[in-house]
Amino acid sequence: MGRLKKQRPSVLIVGAGVGGVAAAARMAKAGCDVTVVEKNDFTGGRCSLINRDGYRFDQGPSLLLLPHLFKETFRDLGTSMEEEGVEVIKCEPNYNIHFHDGTHFKMSSDLATMKEEIEKVEGKGGFERYLSFMQESHRHYEISNIHVLHKNFYSILSMARPSFLRHLIALHPFESIYGRASKYFWTERLRRVFTFASMYMGMSPFDAPGTYSLLQYTELAEGIWYPIGGFHKVVDSLVKIGEKLGVDYRLNTPISRILLSEDGKTAKGVVLESGEELTACTVICNADLIYSYNNLLPPTSYARSLSKRDASCSSISFYWALDQKVLELSAHNIFLAEDYKESFDSIFKKHLIPDEPSFYVNVPSRIDPNAAPKGCDAIVVLVPVGHLLDSASETHNGTTAAGKQDWDTMVSIARETILATIERRLKISLKSHIIHETINTPPTWKNTFNLDRGAILGLSHSFFNVLCFRPKTKHPSIDKLYFVGASTHPGTGVPIVLAGAKIVCEQILERWKMRAPWNPRPDESAEKREVKQLDKVQWLPLRDWFQWALVLLVGMLFAVWRGVSEKWDWEIGKGGFVGDW
Repeated sequence: MGRLKKQRPSVLIVGAGVGGVAAAARMAKAGCDVTVVEKNDFTGGRCSLINRDGYRFDQGPSLLLLPHLFKETFRDLGTSMEEEGVEVIKCEPNYNIHFHDGTHFKMSSDLATMKEEIEKVEGKGGFERYLSFMQESHRHYEISNIHVLHKNFYSILSMARPSFLRHLIALHPFESIYGRASKYFWTERLRRVFTFASMYMGMSPFDAPGTYSLLQYTELAEGIWYPIGGFHKVVDSLVKIGEKLGVDYRLNTPISRILLSEDGKTAKGVVLESGEELTACTVICNADLIYSYNNLLPPTSYARSLSKRDASCSSISFYWALDQKVLELSAHNIFLAEDYKESFDSIFKKHLIPDEPSFYVNVPSRIDPNAAPKGCDAIVVLVPVGHLLDSASETHNGTTAAGKQDWDTMVSIARETILATIERRLKISLKSHIIHETINTPPTWKNTFNLDRGAILGLSHSFFNVLCFRPKTKHPSIDKLYFVGASTHPGTGVPIVLAGAKIVCEQILERWKMRAPWNPRPDESAEKREVKQLDKVQWLPLRDWFQWALVLLVGMLFAVWRGVSEKWDWEIGKGGFVGDW
């Protein structure tokens, strides 16, 4: 008899969001049998399209940032964005930023343009300070790329790696983005210009750690890009790559729960709402993490505690089809509130719709004519608002007497405020030219995508909600169950989730003692040797060791407190055991 062929390991992925489709393609590339189940009839999750009467809108992301992480994903899969028909165009300028007094600032990756714009506001010395700000942001970017986005953090001991610890102070994790920007920019106007991007993480610039100036860096150093055909073009290409590798996509297939072994300690598959059971060697969950812990798994104190963690903001998003072009708007526009800090405090501390919000306006038809009929424009307006409230005792601008959030009222307030602000600042009227409107609100984000509290960017990114403190990529007590997406490590945003998909897949393959096909063999890659050299133990001066010992002690005490309150199942090292599939 011939030798029996070894059975391929099977992987079942819940959710066809960006993390799910990227993980599916990677696991199929590694030789696994992969099935993806998705509740909706489309892929991409929030990263999907709205099509209506010849108009096309990006439902969620409309900015392609950190392009190297996209290129890395396609390269690891043995192809490229160009080969897969994904054409990305650089947006110039990055943004037009509009202030309350009718003036504007043109943000650009062109150095000459930035020199002129900055010197208009802060004089000759302002540009030199801008270069210093970029130097700091560059360090944040490079350190995060090497030591955070490509590394897993299994426990607080992971933060004690000398290769990471020696860089921690340079990341400014205990200072806010606004605080760091204030050291380089002397006018309130430019402090706002270089901090509003914290909205991409659903955080106030007064609370977001200084590390995240890396977002401004990637915009200014690498530019803002847009995929022709809409952002979903990237997701669709990953789906097609996966299908070529044998991935089976089952859309319109909601699940009722994750299937566990009799003792509840091992994931075996999923149970569909139809009652059908699908089994697999390993389950990767790309559904919203807090929803998954509280609705797809048995109730635990840890699952309940996740619902109490700080979440990102939500949004009221308008998708407007116009019967004419509005050339006063560029592809990407930011309207900043006059009461900048108060507007963010209203969203993140009081859970209000600000009286005058800062908001983002995207005109995809400005850069991709196919997004709207000839002579017309498609416009997306994103208004950050507080997430859904869980307690009737909490209040919100637009609540009813019974304490219920009245979203019809809040949408009406937001619409009128946005239209009035655009008309006042740009001297144009949009209202009479809107021929149809689609709206997403916190309740629709929650219902359509199962987002906890309707928070569009998952959990917050405060210091004690990232790295080893963020929910792990592997379930702490259920074997063979992994997570990928915005609320698990390394964090939110399409490129960051793509990096997370790689981390999770390598974690699974390492457990199976399989080599990831995208990783070179020893000594194959000079780049990999360079990264390894960076990761070598380098002893720190005694003063630095003492300083970071205090930081770790505080962190460990916090983690112990959280562990007691949440009955957190600590994972020392990588957790679990290396066994059969």
